[in-house]
Amino acid sequence: MTIPTTLLLAVLTGQTGTAKDVVAPGAKLEKLWGEGSFTEGGALDAQGGILFSDIGNRIMRFDPKTGKTSVFREPSGRANGMMFDPEGRLIVAEGANTGGGRRVSITDKDGAVRTLAYRYDNKRFNSPNDVAVDRQGRVYVSDPRYVGDEPRELDFEGVFLIEREGFVTRLITGATKPNGLVLSPDGKTLYVADTGPERRALIACDVGPDGKTSGARVIHDFGQGRGIDGMTVTPDGRIVAASASGGKPGVVVFSPRGEELAFIPTPETPANVEFGAPDDLYLYIAAGKSLYRIKWNP
Repeated sequence: MTIPTTLLLAVLTGQTGTAKDVVAPGAKLEKLWGEGSFTEGGALDAQGGILFSDIGNRIMRFDPKTGKTSVFREPSGRANGMMFDPEGRLIVAEGANTGGGRRVSITDKDGAVRTLAYRYDNKRFNSPNDVAVDRQGRVYVSDPRYVGDEPRELDFEGVFLIEREGFVTRLITGATKPNGLVLSPDGKTLYVADTGPERRALIACDVGPDGKTSGARVIHDFGQGRGIDGMTVTPDGRIVAASASGGKPGVVVFSPRGEELAFIPTPETPANVEFGAPDDLYLYIAAGKSLYRIKWNP
């Protein structure tokens, strides 16, 4: 199924006073797969494939070369956000609820799956939701709780830094219910989607050489709106986020300062986004029960 860009793309002018089309001229939103229960995540592998979560407890893989979608891992431990580290290992946030791992797992290149971290201060994680990985291989993970009947051991919902050795540190981000995470291209800023009942906002934090955060600040306040979920970034630092802005499902593009630059409506509510390989030039969108893509304007 394809949907004409002319019916889908709304380009907004941000406070910078400029507007730019974010998708390629004539591009159409394509529905690639629609057999999930709830799609999330998104990670580009070394072969150009797109991994994404079907939170019904499996990880799927879309192959742009064949157009086929297949099961990558099942069960997945309720995999949600995921990302490959600099060594090509898959880092996965595994959530709560039946079959959930409540951990951050690492899948080695030989396919072996093991635990990177599952607790902080000897208390089990709530429900790891999203991950970001820096150039040193350190992992950032958000840990809210949306679903799951398992007893909670932590009395807060936070963001953690996991060192390569598995040592876990709590980070100060100002978020009360952190969801999506992404690092800026230079690794000096961590963006956090705060999706709590008290506030829905996009937060930016400075990242020091040790990976710790400071200077947390709200760069976009969504007020009573839905806010945003998963995110990715462009090479020039724009933030591309899954949203339901104003009650309309779609992808929002922000400047590094939080100015809204563009909105791409989608037929289903998106949960996460990921770019394809450099020669792929597509933005992949996990939304509802499906996976979509649209050609990007680099």
